[in-house]
Amino acid sequence: MFKLNISEKGKAWKFETEGEALAGKNVGESVNGEEIDSKFEGYEFMITGGSDSAGFPLSKEVEGIALKRVLLTKGWGMRDSRKGVRLRKTVRGKQITSTTSQINLSVVKVGSKKLTELFPEQNKPAEVKTEKAVEVAPTI
Repeated sequence: MFKLNISEKGKAWKFETEGEALAGKNVGESVNGEEIDSKFEGYEFMITGGSDSAGFPLSKEVEGIALKRVLLTKGWGMRDSRKGVRLRKTVRGKQITSTTSQINLSVVKVGSKKLTELFPEQNKPAEVKTEKAVEVAPTI
């Protein structure tokens, strides 16, 4: 099962699929929306990234499916703001397999229905939680 994050113009939608249509694809490839699910008819998506079940990110530069320790500088995968720092980080190859749990997709071509129509439950505004006042009995 894959968890898909579909993004379009600053908005993201979440979708889970049991299908193995994305297995064997690489980061950076385009995917026809109908391969993922029939409701994405006319859509075309680009695979922009993802992560495996342990949380290791998929790297566009690493071939295959294996875990690899790469030397990273400022940018992707780095959270160190010191100047000139290089760190060795573990990443997974760019190919999507059964170990991949989450895949990031961006919309390249829009289909006949808008994503807001396909995911009406995700378009609701966030509910504002209000705390109820609790009555406290006076102490004697």
